[in-house]
Amino acid sequence: MSFVDLHCDTIMGLMEAGADVGLQSNQLSVDVGKLRAGGSLAQFFALFVDMEDCQNPLEHCLKMADRFYIEVDRNSDHLALALNYQDVERNSAANKISAFLTIEEGGVLKGDLANLRNFYRLGVRLITLTWNYPNELGFPNSKGEYRGQGLTQFGCEVVGEMNRLGMIVDVSHLSDQGFYDVARVSTKPFVASHSNARAVTSHSRNLTDDMIKMLAEKGGVIGINFARPFLGSADISRIEDMVHHIKHIAAVGGIDTVAIGSDFDGISPELEIKDFGEMGKLVSALEQAGFSGAQIDKVCMTNALRIIKECLSDDNVK
Repeated sequence: MSFVDLHCDTIMGLMEAGADVGLQSNQLSVDVGKLRAGGSLAQFFALFVDMEDCQNPLEHCLKMADRFYIEVDRNSDHLALALNYQDVERNSAANKISAFLTIEEGGVLKGDLANLRNFYRLGVRLITLTWNYPNELGFPNSKGEYRGQGLTQFGCEVVGEMNRLGMIVDVSHLSDQGFYDVARVSTKPFVASHSNARAVTSHSRNLTDDMIKMLAEKGGVIGINFARPFLGSADISRIEDMVHHIKHIAAVGGIDTVAIGSDFDGISPELEIKDFGEMGKLVSALEQAGFSGAQIDKVCMTNALRIIKECLSDDNVK
């Protein structure tokens, strides 16, 4: 089984570990060896920026992008940059894992569409509009007081420009009203790259059934997040809880709405699937739960590939 994972924070982990720790082999949940062992077809690497923890978020994001490209170049026998579906096909034919570049925190745009276009030219193909703080685009789901506050005018412009350029709009971390604003404004499918079902686990980071239905109607997907607080009440991130969320999302929005967004290296290491090399455990659990091979294939890979095909342009200079 091959996998497309819509979200990991491994670049942050490498930045924190220093120059001597690389993507070839490390103690994190994602490295080249683990990606190979787990059957990775494509991995989305987030440039995560904590707006309250750095003086110049834009500069920090650019440094993280530089580290991403350094790691891809150093591991060019195994990894290759991907900008669209055609690249995934070419990379796979060359026996290489596709590496997609994303941003987790729209505040790095500093309220300027020129920065969005420049990040596109740099290779960014997905942006998580907010993290845990309000920014120029809108409001997060980190506090109840933000739940009813949606996208700003600039946020609506960003969604429209991302649609035009060929970038994936990500609503994970976005307020409830922000979600509905994206659904109203976006002309293309959008994703919740690393979120689960709120009806199963009552956490503001998870999507309500109404959101799941609307996301499905728009052709989007939810990447199942492996973080324990979004899965259930156990002391460890359990596979059975992942299966429970997958079952619920499939029942509400259809099997075409479920994908993988592990959040590896951005979450607690207390995991039954401790790294990407163990992704086969999820496949086995889904088989035991009665999912067909075709359904498992959709969850692990083809639903995400459809989003890549529908949202990302094969024209990479804009």
